[in-house]
Amino acid sequence: MSTLKNSLCWIFILTLCISGCKSSLDTVELNSPDNLYTFHLDLKDAFAYAVSWNGVSIIEKSALGFELNDGTILQEAVTVVKIEKTSNNTSWKPVYGEQSEYVDHYNEMVVYLKSIALEGEFALRVRAYNEGVAFRYEITSEADLHIDEELTEFTYPADVNAWVSAAAQSEIKRQKLSALSFIAERPLLAELSDSVFTAIGEAALVDFARMKFEKHGAKSNTLMASLEKGDKNQYSVFVPKGGYNLPWRYVMAGKNTAQILQNNFLLLNLNEANKIADASFIKPGKVLREVTLTTQGGIACVDFAVKHNLQFVEFDAGWYGNEYDDASDATTVTVDPNRSPGPLDLPKVIDYAKERGIGIILYVNRRALEKQLDEVLPLVKSWGVAGIKYGFVQVGPQKWTSWLHEAVRKAAEHELMVDVHDEYRPTGYSRTYPNLMTQEGIRGDEESTPNDGVITTIFTRMIAGAGDQTNCYFASRVTEKMGSHASQMAKVICIYSPWQFLYWYDRPEGAPFKTGGAGGADGLIPEIEDLQFFDDVPTVWDDTKVLEGYPGKYVSIARKHGEKWYLGAIAGTEEYSLSLKLDFLDENTAYKATVFSDDKSLNTHTNLLIEDMEVDSNTVFERNVFQQNGLAVIFSPLE
Repeated sequence: MSTLKNSLCWIFILTLCISGCKSSLDTVELNSPDNLYTFHLDLKDAFAYAVSWNGVSIIEKSALGFELNDGTILQEAVTVVKIEKTSNNTSWKPVYGEQSEYVDHYNEMVVYLKSIALEGEFALRVRAYNEGVAFRYEITSEADLHIDEELTEFTYPADVNAWVSAAAQSEIKRQKLSALSFIAERPLLAELSDSVFTAIGEAALVDFARMKFEKHGAKSNTLMASLEKGDKNQYSVFVPKGGYNLPWRYVMAGKNTAQILQNNFLLLNLNEANKIADASFIKPGKVLREVTLTTQGGIACVDFAVKHNLQFVEFDAGWYGNEYDDASDATTVTVDPNRSPGPLDLPKVIDYAKERGIGIILYVNRRALEKQLDEVLPLVKSWGVAGIKYGFVQVGPQKWTSWLHEAVRKAAEHELMVDVHDEYRPTGYSRTYPNLMTQEGIRGDEESTPNDGVITTIFTRMIAGAGDQTNCYFASRVTEKMGSHASQMAKVICIYSPWQFLYWYDRPEGAPFKTGGAGGADGLIPEIEDLQFFDDVPTVWDDTKVLEGYPGKYVSIARKHGEKWYLGAIAGTEEYSLSLKLDFLDENTAYKATVFSDDKSLNTHTNLLIEDMEVDSNTVFERNVFQQNGLAVIFSPLE
């Protein structure tokens, strides 16, 4: 269970009671603990903000506020009631994560505001961390409200280059902000100069409309918050009377993209602490997908998982009928004949797996979930299932945001873990409900993304949190479209996911030939030396070091689990000359480094070279990683 460690906590409150107009207080500033970030709040000429980092303006004067569906604009004629300032310096231990402990250190101010247009008050809560700044609107209303538009802007100092995509699983492209022609996904990474990068996005999206970014109609260097409506004539968000907190909007900065990714735990800190009292049912691990939908295939997958240190087997779509047919019943085991001839004795496979310490995960499409969730969850739990993959969930409008997070909470009540399929991108809710293990919202191996696209994904999408990459290894697309076999190994290290799906398009020996549906999975996994890497690699970490990188070009990330360190490096559009001092290794310790690299001169199944060498924290590790290739290293302490 997650715990809170009060290593140092000090609080002070400054209250400024202001009568009359807002001009009696022109601006208010809030600095981060290290004084690198400054949040400037303008209270004189407009309700606006700006952000500077390391002495550089990264967000210039930008509007704040929102508009109600009756035309009321909560941006004009705003009066300050009081301002409270506090500070916090604590740390907390996650159930699992990219680190074994996270520091939660920030300065905070709450600006209480009054608008003649609102029957009640609202506030702007601002937090300045060493990792970034964040703010959210908090509403106290005596009546129900309908928010139609959010008026928050993000104004850059110039027409910057940004990495943008139209959807969570679409291609991410680098382009001038002025050329943006669609509503862009978040997080959004921008390059202000060769030594200043920024990222903007949202955190703690639980019961609200998803925010994306839209270019301002009149200002080419400005993005506007764009809330997703449910229907063309429907308001964006319903706010019930009483107290209501909107999601956080954050701004991060770094001298390079590696520094921003290193600080991605900011999103977790902006979410509430773990609410699951007994989290002992939550187990990270590696997953093998079963697509033949047969008893024989299930047994073969379990046997493979036991032999190769995988923890789960997931039964893919079709075990309860056609996933796209509303008549399919997810409380029955009724194999879709278009996917498999069967037979499938699912209880037998579940029992067989449990006896061997392997958990079974079941895929259930949102059509069945939306009508049967309250029946399906207790039923599959009674079967002995470990978790569910929620398929093709609807995301964006408030209705579906709320539904999905409620479905995660309900799964926790039944001690079930969850993987969310398709367009959902995380905003840190796995801190509050860590049974939400992972999610897609990523252009993964199913899309045959080449390595340069994967590297861009790492420095953009992975700011948001865990990503289900659907990692494959033996499939022909690895070398035909994507990269290399060593880079597939590196991706398992570089792309964080507590549930890591492996061998996505392959099946173990003993499984029948797949006859249809759920993607091609006809190749057998050969028992070759390569498998030792996947046998060994974990999925969660005690420490993470994002060493270097640039979107599309190169990346290297080191992670620690137990006494071992793991290094992944990937080259994109050009050759990567890797030269790393291994000072992340424990001092005064010798390590055996097992290096997995690509070697086209080898006449083997995967052209993978495996070498051992002795290293320590003073070693400079040098290798050339060819274009669209990769490298993985396991560092094991020598006795």
